[in-house]
Amino acid sequence: MILYYQTHSPFARKALVFAHEVGIADRLEVIHHETSPTSRNAQVYAENPLGKVPVLLRPDASAIFDSDVICAYLDTLHEGRKLVPQDGETRWQALRLQSVAQGLAQAGIALRWETERRPEKLRYGALADGFREKIEASYDWIEGTLDDTEPLHVGHIALATTLSWMAFRQLPPFRSRTRLARWFEAFEMRASMQATPLSGDTHD
Repeated sequence: MILYYQTHSPFARKALVFAHEVGIADRLEVIHHETSPTSRNAQVYAENPLGKVPVLLRPDASAIFDSDVICAYLDTLHEGRKLVPQDGETRWQALRLQSVAQGLAQAGIALRWETERRPEKLRYGALADGFREKIEASYDWIEGTLDDTEPLHVGHIALATTLSWMAFRQLPPFRSRTRLARWFEAFEMRASMQATPLSGDTHD
């Protein structure tokens, strides 16, 4: 299988960290692709009409995307404990945390557009403030609801890769939330995170 990747994407990293955690990273050929809404990558568009990574190319089937779908698929390829819980309340808690983490990353990306990437005369301060509010509210919600005794699941991977990216891009910090910061620092030491460091700049 081939994973279209980007070394500074929280979503692509989530898929690769997941692959490491379930023990199948060695089955992936990882190919870096720069993507941006303002810079078309024809190879990525050929597989994903949204022009975004990650994209998983399978040898005998169609390509799949995005990170949620890729992780769900990868979870079917191993015999160990499933990281996308199959049923019960555990499933909904894992998927809920994944959803918040994905939304947090999207808010961070949007905030970067309004503070760095968009030409200055086109930036909208009130919109940037709204994204900051979403980020801070998400940090507070996670600090109050995160169960750090749960076995590893996809929501944890989504959260850790998002928080790492938020710090990498120097977006609003989360470390004043002591329980969340402690959990993240421990997670960041996992072999899967150490094997997939963030690097590079956005190319618009």
